[in-house]
Parts: sequence; C-alpha cells; structure tokens
Amino acid sequence: MKIILFLAINLLVAGSVSAQYMDPEYLGNRPYKIHLNRHIYDFYKPRVGLEAGVSISNTVNAYNSKFSTAAITGFQGGIMFELPLFYPLSFAPEVLYSQKGYATPTADGNFTQRTQYIDVPVLIKFKVGPIFNIYLGPQVSYLLSTQNTWDNGMQVTNEHYYATSGYHHVFSGVGGVSFDLGHYVELHARYVIDFQPIKPDGGATYLESYKNQVWQIGLGFKL
Repeated sequence: MKIILFLAINLLVAGSVSAQYMDPEYLGNRPYKIHLNRHIYDFYKPRVGLEAGVSISNTVNAYNSKFSTAAITGFQGGIMFELPLFYPLSFAPEVLYSQKGYATPTADGNFTQRTQYIDVPVLIKFKVGPIFNIYLGPQVSYLLSTQNTWDNGMQVTNEHYYATSGYHHVFSGVGGVSFDLGHYVELHARYVIDFQPIKPDGGATYLESYKNQVWQIGLGFKL
C-alpha cells in the first residue's frame, strides 16, 4: 500500500509538470511545437498488443506483516489494451496468464507452491513525458490451479489441484512504471499486492492464509 500511495503522489506531481509543458508560452520554438503536436496525435490512437515477462512472487502472512516466504520465478503474459481518455491519461486494461507462489523449508523437505491465475488489471496510464509512463489501478485474479511440491533431497513429490473449491478470485492493487523503447515496444516494471487473504485449493499449504505479492518485469509489443 505504501508503494501504491507513493506512485499516486508522483502521479499528481507529474500532472502539474505535464500541464506546464503544454503551456504555449513554455514551448519555445516552433520545431518543438511540431514535435509535441505529433506526440499528442500518436497518444490519441487506440492500441492493442501482446506482453510477456517474468514474475517474481512470494507471500506475506495475512495477519503478520513481518513474516514472509522465499520468492520463486514464473511467467506472465497476455493481451494489453490502451484507450486514450484525455491527455495525458489512458485507460489500460489487460488480460494476463500469471504464475505465482512461494517456497519455504518444512519438516518434510523444501516446499514450493505454484499457482496459476488469470489476472485482469484495470489500469490508468499516466504519460509523464515522451517515453515515461506511470500505471496505477486495481486487479482481479481468477485461480486456475495449484501445484504443491516437496523435495527432501532424495525424493520429489508433486500434487496438482484444479480450482474446484476455495478462493476462486482475489482483488489486488497494481502500481508501476514503463518506458517506451520505440513506437511499438514498451518496457514495464510493476508491483502487485493482494488486498485480501487467500488459501488456494489443495489444502497442503504451510500458511493458514496469506497474500501474494508479485514483482513483474516485461515487454509490451503494441500493434
């Protein structure tokens, strides 16, 4: 929540800076005005694209913020949309497949839980400058399946559960930034934290209830 609040404050500050750059008296010479007009023209084009990247996830205990587990890496990717509202704000919903989970040592060996989700972030994109953007918004995640793995050094045991009971959807908050590497490519980094405690299907979890927290780094390819 502190990270989301920090991004919100930066968003307000950036808004005042962008408003100053839009002031005709501030623009200076005509070539810069032409460049800015082209930049704004491109902004108002609706975009759709694909994105893919790496997720680094672990958990925080729902009732003890000082307790956390080891992080694991996974994949996240899907479809991205960008619908301009008014400069410099855009509506940026996405539909993503996302791998999450955590790892922790136990009496039965090292335990790893991997969960598969469909994430639907509903984001507002704030364009701070020609290449820098800020994202902020809520997300709803739908649990697909859970895989538990025990590794005691001599034997590896796996259990797989499809989402038939328990928490099928989770609400989260998303905050992040992105950089336009070109007209069609975007590099982004985000932080996602669940708002509500969860306990995925499968029962064999070593946390009574927890919240996922995920760092995402990826590329978006706009069509």
